[in-house]
Amino acid sequence: MKLWNPTLYDTQIVPLIYLNGVLFFVAGLAIIRSHNIWIYGWQTLITIIGYVIIILGTFRMFFPQLQKEEFDNNSFIMTLQIILVIVGIFLTIKAYFSRKK
Repeated sequence: MKLWNPTLYDTQIVPLIYLNGVLFFVAGLAIIRSHNIWIYGWQTLITIIGYVIIILGTFRMFFPQLQKEEFDNNSFIMTLQIILVIVGIFLTIKAYFSRKK
């Protein structure tokens, strides 16, 4: 049984990559507008993720052809997705168990 479908990214078309870039840009902008916190703590990670999403969205909007050719290394994509899941679990736990001051 295959747990991951590496051919999912092979069928992306350029307008779909552009639309995904627009959505990433808007999501990153929303994160930065509502959570622009620069303190020493885990909350800064959310701000950094917002800026990374804005950069990724801008890159996908202006260079969608390069994004289509980039998905040749399947192990890199799988590793990146595992890291993103771990970061998401970490942020969920920290936000759920955070203490109010």
